[in-house]
This record gives sequence, structure tokens and C-alpha cells, in this order.
Amino acid sequence: MDNDVRDPVAVTGFHAGRTHKFSPGQKTADRVLAVGRAPVEHGFARLNSRRALAKLRTDPARATRLLRALLVLTKPRSQPLTVLDG
Repeated sequence: MDNDVRDPVAVTGFHAGRTHKFSPGQKTADRVLAVGRAPVEHGFARLNSRRALAKLRTDPARATRLLRALLVLTKPRSQPLTVLDG
């Protein structure tokens, strides 16, 4: 993926239909995209289930704490967690 800020790119998955089936390459591309997307979506689901995002909308001072919680939920466990002061 190109990281050029002047020409942003949105990566989306392929869509199959009743008459249009996936090719093996499309299946692989969708699988790769899902692997990267799943941890982030799971983290947001956990925050939503605790109504954390609603609290964030009512009190911006909570944003740092909630974003740190999302970082903990999405960061691979093999990497050490970096604690930010502030």
C-alpha cells in the first residue's frame, strides 16, 4: 500500500454475489484484509459494549484514557506496552 499523504487510498474488500464468485486471488486478498482489520474492530466492539465511546462524546477529558485502552486491546501481546505520561 502506498502511504502518500497527497494521494490517500482506501482499501476495501471484494464483494461476491450469487452470480459472481470469488477468484482464489480475491479470497486471499479478503483474508489478508480481514486479518489486519479484526483486532481493531474487536477493540471498538469492546469499547462500545461498555458504552465507553458515548462517555467520550460527553467528556473529551476521557479521550486519552480511552485511546490508551484501545491501544492495549489492539496491540499484539508479544510487544511490550509503552506507557505514555500525561
